[in-house]
Amino acid sequence: MSDILIQPFNPTDAEAITSLWRETMQAAIGIPPVHSFDSHQYFLCHILPNDHEIRVAYINDQPVGFIAFNSNFVSQLYIKIGHQGKGIGEQLLNLAKDAAIDGLQLRTFEVNQGAQRFYERHGFVCIGGDDQNEEGLMDRLYEWKK
Repeated sequence: MSDILIQPFNPTDAEAITSLWRETMQAAIGIPPVHSFDSHQYFLCHILPNDHEIRVAYINDQPVGFIAFNSNFVSQLYIKIGHQGKGIGEQLLNLAKDAAIDGLQLRTFEVNQGAQRFYERHGFVCIGGDDQNEEGLMDRLYEWKK
């Protein structure tokens, strides 16, 4: 496999990352995105950076994954279809773990069993969940302690 390069988010890649995000999320949860492409891209460029670090994984100068996190929460972690299971998610998640103060929390949709297995393999434990999200789907709240 080619070398993975992890860089801070660069808005010049916003379109490619938004596409990756939407396609991966739809494949994982089985429903189309609830927001328009432009709204999703605006959120990536103007809302998430206000209180999250965003890191992007590249292979051959192409974005193949990204994570948005702060010192106690992982808001987004998506790996492009075809690149999952190759250690990219683990590398990105380890950045968030390294930046965590005491631990991390995150949510993943209940239907996304692949994500649940991934987080549980990396030390996260399910501590709850609800359906209070924009998609109206049950989710699971996970926690990892440092």
